[in-house]
Amino acid sequence: MKVLIIINKVGLGDCIIHINYIHEISKKYGKPVSILAKENTRAKSLFLDDPHINEVITLDRLNNNAGSHDGLNGFFKLARDIKDKKFDKVFIFNSSIRYFLICKFAGIKKIAQYPLFKKKGQHIINTAKIFTENELNKIVSTQPKILISKEKKLKAGKDISQNHKNIVLGVSASGPTKRWGIKNFIKLIEKINEKYPSKFYLAAGKNDQRLIDEIFNSNIGSNCISLSNLEINKILPIIANCDLYCGNDTGFMHISAALNLKTVALFMDSPVLAYGKYSENINVIIPEGETEETTTHNTLGANKISFDRVYDKCNELLSN
Repeated sequence: MKVLIIINKVGLGDCIIHINYIHEISKKYGKPVSILAKENTRAKSLFLDDPHINEVITLDRLNNNAGSHDGLNGFFKLARDIKDKKFDKVFIFNSSIRYFLICKFAGIKKIAQYPLFKKKGQHIINTAKIFTENELNKIVSTQPKILISKEKKLKAGKDISQNHKNIVLGVSASGPTKRWGIKNFIKLIEKINEKYPSKFYLAAGKNDQRLIDEIFNSNIGSNCISLSNLEINKILPIIANCDLYCGNDTGFMHISAALNLKTVALFMDSPVLAYGKYSENINVIIPEGETEETTTHNTLGANKISFDRVYDKCNELLSN
C-alpha cells in the first residue's frame, strides 16, 4: 500500500501539529508515507531524518496564485504529478473539493478526507485527531515528536556548553501584535542569567535582524547565539540539546515542544485553544485579564503579558 498524506496548511507550526497523525498512519501500513505540503511548512527539513516519511512533495501554491499548482493548469499539473507516483490511498487533511478531484484525476482508488465543504469552524487539533482516529480505528495522541538522528544530536551537543543552562529564545513572530517587546526579553534573560549562568539561542528569521542586533548590543549580548542564518535541519539538533524554550507563539515554539523541551509560550494575539494545548510540554502565558478561551485573534495583548509570570514560570521549569 503506497500512501500519500496531503497537508494544505501554510505554516511550520501547522505541519508540526500533524506529525503524530502522520506517524500513526505510517505505522498502520507498516511503511513510510509520502507527504504533499507547501514549501513554507519546511516539511523537507523537518522530516529529513524521519523513518516514517519516504518523500516530501512540494505543493507549489502561492498567495498571488502564480504557483505551478495554482489555477486550472495547476490543477491538472498536480494531478499528473501525483498520478506519476502511483499511490494506492490518500489521506486529505482538509475539506477542499479541489484536492478530492485532483486525487480522483490522479487515479487514487482510496480517498480518506475531512467532510467536504465543512472548513468553517474546524478546530485544527480536534478535527485532525477525530479524522485520524476514525480512519485508523484507534485512539491517537495529539503529542507530536520530531525525529532526528542520534548522531546529529550528539554532534550538536558537543558544541553546546555543559556548564550553562541552554535556552531557546523565541523573539520572532508572524506579526508585530504576536511579539512580546524585545526589551522584555532582554530584561528576562539578564534576570535568568543572574540565577542560572546561561547561553541563549535566538530563534528568529533573517527578517528579524533588528531584534537580534538589539539583544547583541545589550549587556547580555555576549551570552547569545543567533540561529537566523541556519537551515531548519541544522537548528533541530541544537534545540534538541537545550533545556528550555521561552518565547512567542511561533514555529520555533512548536519545534521546541515537539523536541520535548519544556516550553513557555507567550500567547497574546493568537488562539490558545487551537495552538497551545495539544502538547504537555507547552506552558501557556496569556495577557492579564484574559482567559485561555478569550485569548485568540485580535486579543492584542502584547502589553499585558506579565513579566513576573514569565520569569516565574521559566525559573520553575529550569529548577526542576
